[in-house]
Parts: sequence; C-alpha cells; structure tokens
Amino acid sequence: MVHARTYPLWRDLAMSEELPGEALKTVIGALCSPATGPVGGFDAQADRWREEALKAALPVLLARTSAKRLRSQLLLHADEGTLAALAAEGTVTTGDLPAILRHRQVWPGLVAALARRPDQVDAAIDLLPRLRAHEVERVVRDWDPDRYTRRKDAAPVPPVPQKLFDAVLEACLAPLAAYLLHPLPEEGWESVSLHVRDWSLELSGRDAWAMLARCPERWPQLAVHPVFGAAVQHLLLDRAEAQAIEDAQLQAATSPDGEEPPADPAGALGEDLLRACLPALCCPELAELPNPEVTARRTLHHIAGRIRSNPRLAGIAAEQLHTAADALVTRGRLFDWVDKQQTDYEFTSRILRLAEDLALLSTNPGHLAAACAHLARLDQPAVVSPAPSPRLTRVLSNIDPDHDRPARLLERHSEHRRVQTLTTLAANPHTPHAAVTEVLNGLHPAELAWITEKADGPDWFLAAAAAVPAPEEENHGVVRLLDDDELANHPDPAAVLQSWLDSPAAEDGGLSRSEIYRAVAASRHRTPVHLRQLPADEVLSGHGPDDALQLLVEHCGRSAGRWEALAAAMSFGYDEEKLSFGQLLDSLDHTPARRRVAS
Repeated sequence: MVHARTYPLWRDLAMSEELPGEALKTVIGALCSPATGPVGGFDAQADRWREEALKAALPVLLARTSAKRLRSQLLLHADEGTLAALAAEGTVTTGDLPAILRHRQVWPGLVAALARRPDQVDAAIDLLPRLRAHEVERVVRDWDPDRYTRRKDAAPVPPVPQKLFDAVLEACLAPLAAYLLHPLPEEGWESVSLHVRDWSLELSGRDAWAMLARCPERWPQLAVHPVFGAAVQHLLLDRAEAQAIEDAQLQAATSPDGEEPPADPAGALGEDLLRACLPALCCPELAELPNPEVTARRTLHHIAGRIRSNPRLAGIAAEQLHTAADALVTRGRLFDWVDKQQTDYEFTSRILRLAEDLALLSTNPGHLAAACAHLARLDQPAVVSPAPSPRLTRVLSNIDPDHDRPARLLERHSEHRRVQTLTTLAANPHTPHAAVTEVLNGLHPAELAWITEKADGPDWFLAAAAAVPAPEEENHGVVRLLDDDELANHPDPAAVLQSWLDSPAAEDGGLSRSEIYRAVAASRHRTPVHLRQLPADEVLSGHGPDDALQLLVEHCGRSAGRWEALAAAMSFGYDEEKLSFGQLLDSLDHTPARRRVAS
C-alpha cells in the first residue's frame, strides 16, 4: 500500500532524469494503483492526489516507457484531453491505439491529434468511420483546441492536412449523397404527426455545409463531382446566400467603425455556379416520394425558399421553375379543398404558404386563380382593440401613435397575412384580375384598410380595393373594447358587452377572443347572463370572476349528485368542444356522476 503523503515523491521520482529503467515498473505501479485508506478500503481524497501526480508525470513516463504492458497501464489512467495533447506532441502514437481503444471509443480530438504527425495522417483517416456521424466534422473544427488560450509566443499550429480535410469533407457529404440516391422515408414515417413530418430536414446537412463553407474556392469543382455533386448543389442553393448575409451582418456588428451591413450584399454564388446547381434546383430526387399531398406541398415551399434566397434564379431557370410548380400542384392535388379539422393548427398557414409560393413560381392562370379562391375561403380575421390601459397607452402613444388604427390592429396578431398574400398574388402578371377582385369583395373591412395604408401592389389592384364599398361604421369592423368608465357613459352598458360576445371575433378569434372574454369577465357591468356565455374553463380558472363561485354554490346547493357531476365535468381537454359556463351549469342536472377522461 502506498501512503497518500508519498505521491509527490513518486511524481518527482517519475520525472527525474536519474531514475533507472529498472525502477519504472515500481513507479508506474505506485502511481496507477487506486489509493487505499489506513485501514483498507478506497480513499477518494488520496486517489485525487494520486491522479494529479500521475497526470504531471505521464508525459515523462510515456516518453521513457516502451514496454506495451506498462504503456497500456499508463494509457488506461489518462483522460481524453491528456491523451489528445500527448498525441499532438508525438508522445502517444498510432502504435498505442490498440491499448487506447480497448477501453475507449474513438473521439474527434484523438483523430485530429494523431493527424498532426505527417506519417500518421492515413491512420487518422482510417479512424473516421469509427466516429459517430455528428462527430466527424469536429475533427476539423477542433483541430486547434487551444486556439483561444494559447500564448502569443507559442509555436503556430500546422494547417489541417489536405488529405484529412478531403476525407472529412467526403465523410460529411456521404449521408446526404446516399439519401439523394434513395430518398425514401424511414420506417414509421407515416405514423409521425403532420406537424413534424418534414422530409426536407434530410437536406439540411449541417455538418456537410460547415465543411463546404470552409472551401468556397472549390465549390465549382465540387458542384460537378461525379459522386457528391448533387449533394453539393443542394447545400449551395439552401445555405450559401443565407451564410453570406449572416457573415456580412456579423462583420458589421464587430466592425470597430460600426458600419451598417450592406443592404444588398454580393451574392455568394456567381452566375456560372448557379447554372451548375440547376440540376438540383427543383429537387428532382424527391419527385416520387410517397404521400404526395404532403411532400409535393413541401417540395414547392423548399423550391420557393431557394428562389427567395437566390432571386437571380427566377430569370435563369424560369421555364424549369414553372414546369416544376405545375407538376407539383398536379401530383399533390394541392387545390383539393379539405375542411379545417379542429386539431389542424397549421391549416391557415399551409394555405397561405401555398399561395405565396405559387405567386413566386407559377405562370399558370388556373393555379393562381385557385390560390385566390382558397384565400377567399379562409376565416375572416378577428380584429379587437383592447380596453384602454393608462400605462400601455402612454408608452405606445410615445413610440407609435397609430397603434390603434385598424391596419395596425390587424398586424398585431399577424392577421394581415391573408391580404398580404393576396397582394403578392396580384403582383404576379399571370394572376387573373377577376379572381383577385372576387376575393377583395369578401375581405374584412380592416383588411381593405390595410391595403390602403400598407400594400405596395399594382395600380389596378389598389384601384379595385378602393372601389369596394366602405362599411357604414367608422371602426372598419374593429371590436373596440372599453373600460368601465367609458361603459358607464353609455346608456346601456350591458348591451355593449353583449355586442362584444355576439361579434365574430368572439367565435373563433384566437387571442382576440380571449381578450373579449377577459374584458367581459372583468367589467363591473357584467350580469349573470353574460357570465353564462363565457367559456367554462375561463370562468373556473384561478383568475375567473369572483361571483362565478357564488353562482356555482347556489346552483349545486345541497345536491350531492350535482357536486359529483361537477367534479366529473371539470376536465377540459385541449381538443374537445368547449362548454360555456351556462351549458356546464345546465348539464349538472342530468349528467351522470362519472369522471370524464380528458383527451
């Protein structure tokens, strides 16, 4: 047993140049044996002293030890950071790999450190397949792990060997290249929710792009590579321009002069390179994916995203884009109207995205007119002006005096997107004017106000919007909530509250609907009739009105059956039909005393 206090001695002996070779076995054994206490058993504190002593002596011991068993004993007790540092110095070599990998998996730092020695680059490359997929790119990223802590007078780190860089680049591109050859969804794909079922994630290639971004001078050659060309083309179309904009913004943010980023930074891809990427532009590899109702829609959106990032492609590949858009609409039957389901929370966004993408890509009048018709069938926006708040009003009036105008209220909850999309469709010269005008005639008054104030569309579109008859009221369809002081000046405050509850905004208005319910619940002019019309979950929540409890007690009284029915009814599933407070009270008279299972 080695006494804990003697570890500094063993460390000094190990690092002494006068230590004879015959003593190495004993010194290594002392530093590698777990520390024990005075009466036996493991001593954690002493073992930490032992580890510190071994770590300090390890480089010297490995440099002096050639016996495989003794080296294996030392390597077993070294951590990954120490092993990588010793490999970078040449103390640990490829000859030590069997001993290291007997107890560890390959990690990026070890591969990079071994490749620092020119004669070990090939061996380091052979280790790449043993890394996990997300670790391969780190071999290059972490090539210089001390770049932020190295002293200025330290020797510079040699560059990444070209052979290793190429091997890492190919290893990162290989998964995307393989997927493009056989782009079938993984097993179980059909059972995944529509909200997360997105094959386009396969085209992201984050690690592959990280490697590709390090060698822009090689993009023209890589784009026509016989094996990886398609993968490179997809990555360049999806990531190059976005990366250029991000780099320009970062450079401007870190510039000592505080200069603004250029409004239109130079394109990352020249015209020749854009033309070289045209074979991948419309994602031909994904044309035959199953479930075309989903995949065709998302392919179209993916292509549109590329055109928004690379606007020059709209002119270079116009015919190709138009043909692809028509084919995707036809194959996916994208204009077969399906009524909105209660749990389909992306229904409106899906319709808007489709219309925006076709406005950008299509020249087919029939498809563009169908997109207009789909917009017309979407729910009307619910435009609500909240009750005045002295604090909020004071703040907003200083920074945005027009915050309460109908157009601004429409934007507050992103309810302007339908009319904004219609404006985009109208800007497409192939969209039939009659189809746009038909939608204009059915718009909410606040949407027409938005066109007047915000839209930057063609003259004929603005003129057609202006010709739509204006509503008689001055509020442009806005439900303006009043505070109790303003309601007190009204001859019938209860009727005003009822008008809020009767408005379309209270039926299906999302956040606006909740604003109405909260305003009614908080008003002192509210009556039990109003209270019964509010959703039961809103009334019975922790922030519900106080008199709701009194109504509940009076209604249930001494009836044990009603109280049991109330307990059974108070499970408000997120997707189930919402009961009003009045419906809940009425149901207690004939609801069996059983607990409903929340969905």
